[in-house]
Amino acid sequence: MEKTRRLYDENAYVKTFTAKVTGFAQEGEKLLAALDATAFFPEGGGQFADNGTIGGANVTDAHERDGVIWHTVDAPLSVGDTVECGIDWARRFDFMQQHSGEHILSGLAHKKYGAANVGFHLGLDVTTIDFDVPIPMDGLLELEHMANGAVWEDIPIEVSYPSAEELKAIPYRSKKELTGQVRIVTVPGYDICACCGTHVARTGEIGSIKVLDSQNYKGGTRLWIACGGRALSDHDDCRARVNELSARLSVKPEGLTDAERRLEDELAAAKLKISEIQRELFDLRAQSMGAGDFILRFETGLSPDEARRYCLALAQRFGTAAVFSGSGNEWKYAIASLSGDVRALTKELNAECCGRGGGKPELTQGGCSCEKLKIDAFFKNKR
Repeated sequence: MEKTRRLYDENAYVKTFTAKVTGFAQEGEKLLAALDATAFFPEGGGQFADNGTIGGANVTDAHERDGVIWHTVDAPLSVGDTVECGIDWARRFDFMQQHSGEHILSGLAHKKYGAANVGFHLGLDVTTIDFDVPIPMDGLLELEHMANGAVWEDIPIEVSYPSAEELKAIPYRSKKELTGQVRIVTVPGYDICACCGTHVARTGEIGSIKVLDSQNYKGGTRLWIACGGRALSDHDDCRARVNELSARLSVKPEGLTDAERRLEDELAAAKLKISEIQRELFDLRAQSMGAGDFILRFETGLSPDEARRYCLALAQRFGTAAVFSGSGNEWKYAIASLSGDVRALTKELNAECCGRGGGKPELTQGGCSCEKLKIDAFFKNKR
């Protein structure tokens, strides 16, 4: 079968075209169709395949095999038929914006930090780039501003197919050694890269480039970015959340930071007050329980810190105390003693009641996965 003519390489803006069906096959549940020429970009280079229609069939995927591009379709097509085809342009143009923005950021990172792009995935929601060197946050912000400068310059993006000799003199980026005809995509002054993907004709069409997030990854840096329409959607989402918070807190957007700090201070003060009240309550409850040398209490809804404070209050009155908070087969515990070492007791508890935990001689904490009756029986046997 003859190789497929790649219309997307000749002109990335082809939206509709006419082609002849040159092959049809079924592989498992997949229906695959080949055309003599196609504008459908096949998945590759970190970019998803185009979607669209061929005749009356929907195209959900495309991949290349030995120079032939096979389209995954949802209805049979007849070999020899001439069909009208159309790609999902909104999806394609979105990919073109993301891919072009990635080139500019990668080129700038390479120039400024010597960073190699060792991973690229153009997702349906966000795009990720993996660089092999760490880049600080202030450096990423600088790269973002420089990249948007390239957008505002509205530079033509060039595509060329240099000869093997010409290629030797071109300082292009590539993740691996390339053989055969190499397609070079150039953003003058910003990037030169070997790439098979689709791109906008001018940088101004990218709209904007936004770094959404970053993290250290395998000794380098992973970026999440959004370009064009995606960057605008992200801005709209962020603005909507800001407006919602502003309305709920009854402050203007510029006052949100101060309002958040006031809430933090109020929450810290409230937690301190609650802690003081709980301490008094735990002391009063301990005083109302008579006296002895040991007490075991089962409670519900206590946090590990509350169980600890309650246990210490009980130990002040009884010498040794154990507090379990939970229900069913899941319990958090605190065990305390004023004069003894409770670590051996805790170790036995963990062994018998499927527990994990430990601590200091005077206080241990952990959890058990068993019934209340088993815990109760354990302490009765120990006493």
